[in-house]
Amino acid sequence: MTDTVTQTSNTPALTKIVESYKKRTVESERLQSRAERTIPGGNSRQAGHWAPYPITIQRAEGVHIHDVDGNAYIDMTANYTSLVHGHGYAPIREAVLKQIEQGTAWSANNPAQLDLAEAIVGRVPGMDQIRFTNSGTEAGNLALMIARTITGRNKVLMSRYGYHGSLLEFEVGAFDLEGPATLVATYNDAASFEAVLSEHGDDIAAVFLEPVMGAGGVIEADRDFLKRVQVAANKAGALFVLDEVITFRLSEGGRQAQLGIEPDLTMLGKLIGGGFPVGAVGGKAEVLSIFDPSNLKAWHSGTFNANPVTMTAGTVAVTHLTQARIDRMAVLAGQIEDGIRKSAARHGIPFSINRCGSLLNIFFMETPPKATLLRADQEAISAFHIAAMNHGVFVAARGMMVLSTIMTEALVSEIVERLDLAIADVATLPIWQKSA
Repeated sequence: MTDTVTQTSNTPALTKIVESYKKRTVESERLQSRAERTIPGGNSRQAGHWAPYPITIQRAEGVHIHDVDGNAYIDMTANYTSLVHGHGYAPIREAVLKQIEQGTAWSANNPAQLDLAEAIVGRVPGMDQIRFTNSGTEAGNLALMIARTITGRNKVLMSRYGYHGSLLEFEVGAFDLEGPATLVATYNDAASFEAVLSEHGDDIAAVFLEPVMGAGGVIEADRDFLKRVQVAANKAGALFVLDEVITFRLSEGGRQAQLGIEPDLTMLGKLIGGGFPVGAVGGKAEVLSIFDPSNLKAWHSGTFNANPVTMTAGTVAVTHLTQARIDRMAVLAGQIEDGIRKSAARHGIPFSINRCGSLLNIFFMETPPKATLLRADQEAISAFHIAAMNHGVFVAARGMMVLSTIMTEALVSEIVERLDLAIADVATLPIWQKSA
């Protein structure tokens, strides 16, 4: 009879791995303690914290980051997908330095804004115009403001466990809650969205969806699901907003181009800033016309919106992200997927993975969970996150990994070898017991 492996609870799963981690990161621990005196929790970004404490990065170049203790890591987060060409990409660095010599921000337009706008609009079918912000969160806020202005309604409908930035309306839905202005339905279940729209459609200004749920575990949305929700939203008089902040890297025109979908509004961010803070909302001209000064219906401004440094970096990042490079990243991601699947099988522990193009998320369970923030494999994934760093690979604490265009087959082989060592560490932990 083949053995099956089950995970037990209440075990000291991280002890040995954490001891090794702490020996390697003494200065990071000291700086964390120092940071906690002046910054709540020692950080300004919740995703950058993990137990027992996060590493502090000193510098980065190419595919590597280096912490204050002198440890080097292959970066498999790319700042949560934003550095699509790696750290310090030479063409971006050169363009930015040239721009900085000419100034960094002023209260008027700049040519680089036009370059980036034209580069993005030219790639996305159905997008006529675009407006820039300083983050994906700001893009979500702007998209919601546009929808509320056009519809005269207040509420938003989103997927439970979806993520559209740190705006209260979206944060509520991300934790499977409903608020005064937030309604939730089930991801990849069109009927659940249709039911909410049928009951509350008169109050809903917009439906927000990710074509691939990032924080929820790199879960792909079915095309029919997205199309049905779009039809139901528009039938109810609500705008359909597609959040492509993470997924714009999946094709030159984003995930929507792959699926043949043209939303009313598209949220963008991360890679379109070339490593600098950015966000954007694009859509049909008739929708964005509310900002036309000749017939102004909505006010949107910001001191650093479309600043020339970000726009310059973003133009290089976008124009250098060719379909050939996108396809190459997907091939290499497939090699990583295959390699670590085989590794988990050799070590005899449950394992599964979600992958879409150059985005991956791993799970220490036989089948990937549906959209949720609660994981049955939390001990194992936490152990793996620390173990991977001990072996020189930096992955997201939730098991997400992402590729950049400068990665090579040789590097991918090294990544698989290092992650095999991390998986071996996880396999020896007492959270696993064999049962016949």
